[in-house]
Amino acid sequence: MKRSLPEDLFQEAIDSLRAANQDYSDHYPGEGSGRQPVHTVYGGAQLFKAEAARKLGDTALQTLRSFAPEPADLAAAVGWEADPDLARVVYRRVVEKLEREPVEDFRIDFEDGFGHRSNQEEDHHAVRAALEVARGLTSGLLPPFLGIRVKPLNSDLLARSLRTLDLFLTALLENSQGKLPDNFVVTLPKVPVPDQVEFLAKALARLESALGLASQSLKMELMVELPQAIVDHRGFANLPLLFEAAQGRCVALHFGTYDYTASCQITAAYQEMTHPACDFAKQMMQVAFSGRGVWLSDGATNVLPVPPHRAGPGSELTPRQQEENREVVHRAWGLHYRHIRHSLQGGFYQGWDLHPGQLPTRYAAVYSFFLENQQAAAERLRNFVEKAALATLVGDIFDDAATGQGLLNFFLRGINCGAITAAEATATGLTLEELRTRSFVQILRGRERS
Repeated sequence: MKRSLPEDLFQEAIDSLRAANQDYSDHYPGEGSGRQPVHTVYGGAQLFKAEAARKLGDTALQTLRSFAPEPADLAAAVGWEADPDLARVVYRRVVEKLEREPVEDFRIDFEDGFGHRSNQEEDHHAVRAALEVARGLTSGLLPPFLGIRVKPLNSDLLARSLRTLDLFLTALLENSQGKLPDNFVVTLPKVPVPDQVEFLAKALARLESALGLASQSLKMELMVELPQAIVDHRGFANLPLLFEAAQGRCVALHFGTYDYTASCQITAAYQEMTHPACDFAKQMMQVAFSGRGVWLSDGATNVLPVPPHRAGPGSELTPRQQEENREVVHRAWGLHYRHIRHSLQGGFYQGWDLHPGQLPTRYAAVYSFFLENQQAAAERLRNFVEKAALATLVGDIFDDAATGQGLLNFFLRGINCGAITAAEATATGLTLEELRTRSFVQILRGRERS
């Protein structure tokens, strides 16, 4: 067929563009295939025990049964009165989740949740917490994701932070036959400059060498709690620089609602997850890390579902006190639920929980979000797969795999956390075997061969 340009005229430019395209693909590999937890529960290191996740689940179940013994009670707290069928399905799955896997991710906290303690006390708790993790690892008591939060690497706390990390990991590896828990991570709070991240990356590399761990086995997550993490003193976007300084170890970024809003001079009465300042920071996080395979997590609701009245020995609460307890817990549940739905609608599928009484509404919010959108998403994915497969069969190039993968990820997230059953996910027209591939492109290739 007749052409106007010789074959090799733009070869050099084509080769250059292919290199640029490859560089883009290297920096933006897309969302990872692994499971992302829907929350992280933070607890002070001084209180951590191997059985922590199970005890939190038992307390959560007790709270649910005390203040929402029926689906209609939970519906009244979070606003589902108009959809009793949804309330029944979600309630049942929340109970099943709290019985089976109440905590998905736990962070042993040596920062805010630990408080101000002497060096001797912190040394003791660093080793003691590590021994509890080793015991939990041996007995199968740990949640699927686990880590520790060290103190910030500012000038005052730098040495203390590194010492705690060293003591904890040394004691853990000595008592766990050299094994780390699955999905173990080190959380670095209040990060303003890439130098702190680079320091931690080097420290983790040295610890790997000293402890006989494989290279890059120690991962980190960074906390966005300061405006300077968003834009540095020169006016440059700082988030990508923080990520690059981690030298391939950063797997997640967590937003710190209250430190961030306080740093923005927002008064305490308005420091909450739905504040526009928080939305701006989280949107910057999304812009910086979309397609980079990094998990993003929202912050916490600090209004806790704690009843104000407790019966003393040999006494009972009055009907008025019981009603006040119910009102307080339901009000806190409603706020927590709305905050989580705000996060989910904004594309943040993970957040913090600070109290076992928040676990029922964590899962209620997540499950209702997935179930409400399940039918529309299933239809979209089914149509998308059919059109993409047809384009492949007739020789067309289908270049919108990212959209298909995003739809597939919706169902994978729903299945992983228990919101959607595997059988319900097959309403997409995909088989369980196809879903397990976790790859939209692989599904298309498999259908092309068949």
